[in-house]
Amino acid sequence: MTHKTTFTEKFRYWFDNYMSSGTLALIGGLGVVSLAVILMAAAVVSLGGVLLAPEGSDGMDFIEAAWESMMRTLDPGTMGGDIGWGFRWVMLFVTLGGIFIISTLIGVLTTGIEGKIEELRKGRSRILESNHTVILGWSPQVFTIIPELVIANENQKRGVITVLADKDKLEMEEEIRERVENTKNTRVICRSGSPNDPTDLEIVSPHLARSIIILPPDEGDADAAVIKSTLALTNSPQRQSEPYNIVTQLRNEHSLDILRMVGKHDQLSAVLTRDVIARVTAQTSRQSGLSVVYTELLDFGGDEIYFHEEPTLSGKTYGDALLAYDDSCVIGVQRSSGEILLNPLSETRFSPGDRVIAISADDDTIRLSGLNNPPVQPGLVRSAAKRVSLPPEKTLLLGWNDSAPIIVRELDHYVAKGSTVTVVAGREFEEQAQACCNLQNQELSFHAGDTTDRVLLDSLDIPEYNHVIALADTSLDIQTADARTLITLLHLRNIAGIDETPFSIVSEMLDLRNRELAAVTNVDDFIVSDHLISLMTAQLSENAGLQGVFNDLFDAEGNEIYLKPASDYVELGQPVNFYTVVEAARRRHETAIGYRLGAEARNFAAQFGVRINPKKSAEVRFAEEDKVIVLAEE
Repeated sequence: MTHKTTFTEKFRYWFDNYMSSGTLALIGGLGVVSLAVILMAAAVVSLGGVLLAPEGSDGMDFIEAAWESMMRTLDPGTMGGDIGWGFRWVMLFVTLGGIFIISTLIGVLTTGIEGKIEELRKGRSRILESNHTVILGWSPQVFTIIPELVIANENQKRGVITVLADKDKLEMEEEIRERVENTKNTRVICRSGSPNDPTDLEIVSPHLARSIIILPPDEGDADAAVIKSTLALTNSPQRQSEPYNIVTQLRNEHSLDILRMVGKHDQLSAVLTRDVIARVTAQTSRQSGLSVVYTELLDFGGDEIYFHEEPTLSGKTYGDALLAYDDSCVIGVQRSSGEILLNPLSETRFSPGDRVIAISADDDTIRLSGLNNPPVQPGLVRSAAKRVSLPPEKTLLLGWNDSAPIIVRELDHYVAKGSTVTVVAGREFEEQAQACCNLQNQELSFHAGDTTDRVLLDSLDIPEYNHVIALADTSLDIQTADARTLITLLHLRNIAGIDETPFSIVSEMLDLRNRELAAVTNVDDFIVSDHLISLMTAQLSENAGLQGVFNDLFDAEGNEIYLKPASDYVELGQPVNFYTVVEAARRRHETAIGYRLGAEARNFAAQFGVRINPKKSAEVRFAEEDKVIVLAEE
């Protein structure tokens, strides 16, 4: 049987809906009730004549009665002066109604204001900005990326960085204030919301942004979260017609194809974190100081890589361009088609529309020197020595994580046949280590043990190794993993101090703040995973064209950065300018970009002796332990 809805039920249903309509609706309702009470009281008093008028009055008209009623509604104390019992009873009714209404109104307003403050606290209001940088997600990388973007924004009148993460707005702002000392002319705006929710994405106005950085979460399936955020962004009904400049990070290479499908209409740059860190670790383990070179190139604090069109170079060769700048180092050519050529042959000619790829302090400092005859000192250039075959090398890998297989495979590209790599890690990693790599030049052996155990380390006869790599245990939390790495490093340096046999040590630090603690160990290089990846991400957000440059630099098959003895290029002990060093490298089909002074190799304040993009006209005296930093195929 169908239930017949009563008037009471209908009224309750209507009242429930009205009460949930919001603060403005409630205020409007109270206003209507107040008006009804005032008008009713005015009608009663005006119709009651002398009987309901104040004592001594001949009666009140409707307008006067309405005014008196409104005064008593707003101020209950007004009725204290009323005279005449009829008038008093009517005004008592009005006053009681006013007390109820005003009390309710105060409560509604208080609740509404508290709700608005809570809404502002949650950071849900839409950002009205354009040409800004959007960061989607939250991780410790934020504290590296934001300062880099602040430096990049220094040449702008007003820069804006917006952060959207599933985290409390006030907490994000407080952490940024604590970790980022000075944002200069850049405003950092935080908003709370899910980077995977298309509705929440609209809060940070991504369609008007200059670039969008998607940070992977620290936990769970990071690649899936990145792909989902990219999908929510690129498939938004409000998306712009122009391609987005999206920069993100992936852990697994197989996720890259999916991401490219999702962002096929956009400028998408993805950093394969494990691959990059593993390759840099492998490269720096064999070349002390290389990680400092990479850091110098990737951060905005020193010299960076820029693309610059120089029409006057059209028709000239790459060799001509190498000596055409005094304050910038040319490292390659970007064809008008977008093709990247790093360290091409000297005879390679510039065509109209081609751009110089150069290392410089800023994009506006890439200026031709104007010298027709650069002051090369040919008498100080040494002829190329005959290439000597490298002997087999021994590498010790302390620890095991997801980057370890890539590191071992990368090392296999560089070392001579007959080399060995010994892995020391927990027993649970033995099977994985033995099966990880199809090695051509190395033989892998596994030793189970705790890398912080001094007795174990002494038994390994570490001075017999050429290179030692200490990896972080990523199965532990960041601080615990770095603490264990520090203990291992202290043992290694103590062993190195007892035995004079030199061996290089490269470590992996997960937290940048622990790098200063590790400095007391005098380790040759520090590979701070998140830090290097964060620097690269910030660079790509400002210049997406750098993706091709990075792909070549960090690929064993392409051109890479090497630190080679200065004695191979120029005479030692003689004042020589960098024009001469560049010319000496050019004759070997290499591109010189700087040098490292061995006397400052342990000096943190002097960037461990590394000088990137030195002024070419400035002179330097090289010693036996000094190195020239070159871009070369091998």
